[in-house]
Amino acid sequence: MTRLLDITGLRAGYATVPVLHGIDLHLDAGEAIGLFGPNGHGKTTLLHAVSGLLKPTAGCVRFDGQDITGAKPSAIVAAGLVQAQQGNTLFGDMGVQETLELAAFNTRARSGWQTRLEEVQALFPRLAERKRQRARTLSGGERQMLSIGCALMCNPRLLILDEPTLGLSPRLKGELREAIAEIARKGVPLIVVEQDVEFLLALSSRLYLVEQGEIARMINRADAPDHKEIMEMYFGEQAH
Repeated sequence: MTRLLDITGLRAGYATVPVLHGIDLHLDAGEAIGLFGPNGHGKTTLLHAVSGLLKPTAGCVRFDGQDITGAKPSAIVAAGLVQAQQGNTLFGDMGVQETLELAAFNTRARSGWQTRLEEVQALFPRLAERKRQRARTLSGGERQMLSIGCALMCNPRLLILDEPTLGLSPRLKGELREAIAEIARKGVPLIVVEQDVEFLLALSSRLYLVEQGEIARMINRADAPDHKEIMEMYFGEQAH
C-alpha cells in the first residue's frame, strides 16, 4: 500500500520547552488512524507540527513522498493536507455558505467546489438550513460542523481532526461521529484525535497512544485490547 504520510524522529516544542521527543508514525493511502492519550502529552503539538502551524526542531514529515517539514501552512493545505480547526476560530460575522465558499480558495480546491458544497450540505444538513446565518450565531456543535465543512471544501487528500466532539452534548457528539464515519467510508484518509477509544477503534485501522511526547504504543484494530486494558493505559494498573 502507498504510504501517504510518513513521520520520523519528529521533535517540537514551545520556546525552550520540548514537547515531542522523536515521534514516528505513518498513514497509508485510504487509511484512517486515531491518536489518544492523556491531555497535555503532545497530541495537538504533533498535529500542529504536521500542519505547519508549529515548526519542528528535528525530524521529518513526508506527505505523498515530498518533504513538507517546516513548510508554510498555506503550502501544506495546497498540497492537500488539511487540519480542521476548532469551531471557535471561525470568522464570526461571515455567513455559513459564504464561509464554505471562501474555504475553497486554493487552486486545487476551486475545481469542483460547487459539487463539494452540495456534499458538505448533505453531510451536515444543519449548515444548509442555516446557510445565511452568521457563524457566531451558531451553536458550538454547528460551528464544529462548519469547521469540518470548510476543511472538506479544501478538497483534502488527508484530513486531520483534533478532538472534534470536545465539549459537545451527547446528541451532537453522536451526529458528528456519524458524519466523521461517513467521511471515512467515502475514502478520505483521516487522522483523528479523540478520547473515546471505542469510537476510534470503529473508525481506524490503527491507534497510537501518545504519552510524554512519545508514541507509547501502537494498536492494530485486529488485536485491540479490551476496555479494562485501555483504562489501565490511561490510569495505570489500579484502574477499574
